[in-house]
Amino acid sequence: MATIVVRKAAGRDVDGAAQTLAAAFQHDPVMSWILPDPDRRAAGLPRFFATVARHIFFPAGAADLALRPDDSVGGAALWTPPNHPDPSPLTELRTLPGIWRALGRRTLAGKQVGDLLKKNHPAEPHWYLAMRGSAPDVRGKGYGHALLHSRLDRVDADHAAAYLESSNPVNVPYYERFGFVVTGELQIPGGPTLWQMLRAAR
Repeated sequence: MATIVVRKAAGRDVDGAAQTLAAAFQHDPVMSWILPDPDRRAAGLPRFFATVARHIFFPAGAADLALRPDDSVGGAALWTPPNHPDPSPLTELRTLPGIWRALGRRTLAGKQVGDLLKKNHPAEPHWYLAMRGSAPDVRGKGYGHALLHSRLDRVDADHAAAYLESSNPVNVPYYERFGFVVTGELQIPGGPTLWQMLRAAR
């Protein structure tokens, strides 16, 4: 099997990353709760991921892409580094039009999830894996594995911790193989559960 190339995302990659993540999260329990209608979800998720990638995660300098042989985006991971500041009021203002176009009347549901995650974030400095996904046509072919290994090598070089919330229970054992440990569960009122997972500094 050919080596999967992983590189840092650049501004020109927003749409490719957004389309890949949208496809990956189309059947995600939390995204399905935020946008229950499948057609609305299919239309809204690319806009949602493009907005947060462009305004929040790409500027943080820690978004990674796993490329297919033709250089198209097969997988994407959106991280923030330790001690990265929360989005400024101006940044949040810039995201509003895109979030509203993506979620519409379910914008408040999306905010409810975001507020829950923010409230329960670990206090210790850590790399935060906010979102990771592979396109359905390459799922199981090592793209997600390549993405995680690439960034976790950097995390370990920094002797830092890493943290994520798994929105799908089937992914919990997958992350455990990379050294993440479940530290808690977050229950969305009236919605699904997320699993908090921490990988201790090494």
